[in-house]
Amino acid sequence: MKVECPNCKKSVEWSESNPFRPFCCERCKLIDLGAWANEEYRVPAQNVSPDDLDQLDDDTRH
Repeated sequence: MKVECPNCKKSVEWSESNPFRPFCCERCKLIDLGAWANEEYRVPAQNVSPDDLDQLDDDTRH
């Protein structure tokens, strides 16, 4: 199966023989990792008030 590298958009084979999948190469993989480390990507989340945190069970806190 062919997929598009998320970084450079090059077509790349999705297989176990590609240790960088879904990226085409180590360079693209490291560029993406750097973007996460520099907080260029964010996972959307809702802000929680301290009062709401108090209502959570101890098992749901991280």
